[in-house]
Amino acid sequence: MQVVLARDITEHNQAQKALQIRENSRRKQSQTLVQLARSKTFQQGNLNAALREITETAAQTLLVERVGVWLYNEERSKIECIDLYDLSTKEHTFGNSLLKTNYLAYFQALEEERSIVAHDTRNDPRTQELSESYLSVLGITSLLDVPIWLEGHLVGVVCHEHIGEARQWTLEEETFAGSIADFVTLAIEMNERNVIQEAMRQSEAQFRAIFERSSIGIGLIDMKAQIVDTNLALCEILGYSQEELYGKRFTDYILTQKGDLKLYKQLMSGIRTDLERTSSVGFQPFEHQEQPVEKHRIEMERRCLHQNGSLVWTHISVSVIPDSNSEPEFFLAMIEDITERKQTELKLRASQEAAETASRAKSEFLATMSHELRTPLNAIMGLSQLLQQEIVGSLNEKQNEYVNSIYSSGEHLLALINDILDLSKVEAGKEELLLSPLPVLEICNYAIWTVRDRALEKGLQLTSEIDLEADICIADDRRIKQMLLNLLTNAIKFTPAGQVSLVVKKVLQGITFTVSDTGIGIDSNQFQFLFEPFKQLDSRLNRQYEGTGLGLALTRKLARLHGGDVTFTSTFGKGSQFTLFLPNPVHPRDQGATSCPATPQNQIILLVEEAENTSTGLQDYLQTIGYQVKWIDNGNKFLEEVQNLQPDLIFLDVQLTGNASGWDLLNTLQQEPSLQDIQVVMMGFNEPSEEKLLILQAGANDYLLKPIRLVQLESILTRYLSFRGNS
Repeated sequence: MQVVLARDITEHNQAQKALQIRENSRRKQSQTLVQLARSKTFQQGNLNAALREITETAAQTLLVERVGVWLYNEERSKIECIDLYDLSTKEHTFGNSLLKTNYLAYFQALEEERSIVAHDTRNDPRTQELSESYLSVLGITSLLDVPIWLEGHLVGVVCHEHIGEARQWTLEEETFAGSIADFVTLAIEMNERNVIQEAMRQSEAQFRAIFERSSIGIGLIDMKAQIVDTNLALCEILGYSQEELYGKRFTDYILTQKGDLKLYKQLMSGIRTDLERTSSVGFQPFEHQEQPVEKHRIEMERRCLHQNGSLVWTHISVSVIPDSNSEPEFFLAMIEDITERKQTELKLRASQEAAETASRAKSEFLATMSHELRTPLNAIMGLSQLLQQEIVGSLNEKQNEYVNSIYSSGEHLLALINDILDLSKVEAGKEELLLSPLPVLEICNYAIWTVRDRALEKGLQLTSEIDLEADICIADDRRIKQMLLNLLTNAIKFTPAGQVSLVVKKVLQGITFTVSDTGIGIDSNQFQFLFEPFKQLDSRLNRQYEGTGLGLALTRKLARLHGGDVTFTSTFGKGSQFTLFLPNPVHPRDQGATSCPATPQNQIILLVEEAENTSTGLQDYLQTIGYQVKWIDNGNKFLEEVQNLQPDLIFLDVQLTGNASGWDLLNTLQQEPSLQDIQVVMMGFNEPSEEKLLILQAGANDYLLKPIRLVQLESILTRYLSFRGNS
């Protein structure tokens, strides 16, 4: 009898088959990861190529319809698809995005969970909000999403999208998807590293090009003062080849001075205590004087020893270059040959000394001439008066006419001598004002009374109108009377018929004295010569009107010495109007100074000035007294700066070089309706010409003559900017 035992092994075989499938899947996944790890695409650092390889490999390994890489935008407001691979079409696409505010649950899950394993996307609370707008449209039923982390920050997600019947993701597939996300992280890191390395290579190449082609000598020196590298410019300055300089001590070629060791210690101390700061301060060198600029750099003027034995004047800037551990590794020396400039300085110094000597000689001559001329003049005028009074006997009509002519000629000659001496003193900067509070009414009455007879002789109507609020001005008593008399006398002289008036007004910034006439006026072609000494505007007038042309020149210089100015308008054949402006009285403790701006209230000044020396001094002064100052040295971004800053005042250099002059920029500003109210002060070395005067009158508020004196600058600030009073 045989016994046959039979056992149903179907279930066993199915289990074995499932086990084999899972084993094959694991093996395939492992091989895929090894293949990705060995891929040259990652080593090349091309992010797009690496992501294409990752998504293709992941889709083929997991047999999933779509695999995509999504990254956050800069604002982290959404994720954007930068590569999506479709297994059925074998195509890559990109460009979709998901806004964070529309899918709060999904984005929260990304940030909190290791992965989103959604077997049924429609019913999974983490993904169901995506269903209507994204999943259902594409037929996606299951999702396996793994966050992408970079340096501890969530930067995106790798999405595995299954289409068809719901799919049960296995633990092995979830682990594999996590590895895929790690490869994406690696690809991003490799790309960033390559970008940095490429930038470093370009930077090094650019630095080397600058190093080699620079017209300024550059030397790299180690901490033992030995030369490591030089450029050709330094070789030319010292007269040696690069090979001859290599390894030599840098200090062997420099004539050191007392105090250099202190500068070196200061430099080393600065680099050790504050390595993060950057040196950017300008420097104006003087002979035998050096200035530590910042903690990281020293600048000095030293003579260097040339190979032929001659001495070369140089400007040397030495900086410290730290290593990766922030320890000093090299000195970088920038050396500029300034021999020619030094020679020019010596010539200028000699010229200056000669000019000062000439000025002293001129002053001595004028003082001598003043005494020598006034002595006989006093006798002439005194004796003329005695003859006029007929103390020694009566005169006939013709004799009386001669005596009057002698006396009036003496008066004219005395006025001329006084004007010449006054103008010389003002130009030499030796005129000292005795400032004091003066009653405006008394000063004006004195001036009107003095010129009244001259006006009556010509049949002119002489009027005055004085604002009651203009009661006190701070000025030099003799000089303000002299200025008013000059303006009134000129008006009467050049007015054949009609009237001359003096109008005084209190304005916000000070007091204006305006002298108007109905005289011959001034031809616009002659505007530019109006304030030049010893020049009457039309030579034909010399025969008709006496004078040397000193009055207006002296009046403007005296006005500016007070911190004010003289301006004018005129129409040829109809008359002229001259306005003397004097600024408001200053605080009592500051009397003796011509003007004193009070504290600015967060006011912004735009300084457009090409010359660095001028701009540095002007900017430093304005910032010191409390203004916010922005400096630009050309007109390339002028409008952009004005629109961004909305400055309270613009100082605009007329002598800008390049595509646009200062006058061009002023014209451009006037064409912008929103910017037309901004106050503009032009600056230049010369008085503006007729053409420029028309532009000035049309668009600018004032004109500041270089070299700029503080008294003139403060007058401008007082005139055009509002202040918080000190008293």
